[in-house]
Amino acid sequence: MDVKVTFFMTGGWVESYPDDVKAIYEAGHDLGNHSERHKDMATIGIAEQKDELMSVHQKVKELTGYEMTLFRPPYGSFNNELITTAEACGYYPIQWSVDSLDWKDYGTDSIISTVCEHKALGNGAIILMHNGATYTAQALETVITNIQDAGYEIVPISQLIYTDNYHLDVSGRQISDEAASSSLPEQT
Repeated sequence: MDVKVTFFMTGGWVESYPDDVKAIYEAGHDLGNHSERHKDMATIGIAEQKDELMSVHQKVKELTGYEMTLFRPPYGSFNNELITTAEACGYYPIQWSVDSLDWKDYGTDSIISTVCEHKALGNGAIILMHNGATYTAQALETVITNIQDAGYEIVPISQLIYTDNYHLDVSGRQISDEAASSSLPEQT
């Protein structure tokens, strides 16, 4: 299977597995920022938010030469201040629409059914899976095959997102400003 995806990494993971970071990058996957220490970044100040973002950014850049631009906040927790900080650091904040719940260790079959039968699985869906979860690796091939058999193409997040003329709704989903303005009632 020649599938390219996005890997969001913490600083500790980058330090522990530098050869894996290089291999992921060299295989053509997106590298994304998941913060230095996996803190709830909506609860810390701007200076610490910047440090959380830029510490892991520098580590990845030193290892690969790659300038990450995608950021997934730990726990999916964000606020306006964090979004502004991330954007000021050159990042596009990313949320997910399908949570595999692999982090709950319910088992391989649970991951497969949770993802493949999820009501939000569709064009543009972003699926959250964890490389350290117990059953993820065992479920992955079946999840990929089922998604492809359903007619979907799996691509890195960088190929899905808007990079300008967008805003985030309250769930963290990108909305095209053009689409938002076309759904507004006409002003008379």
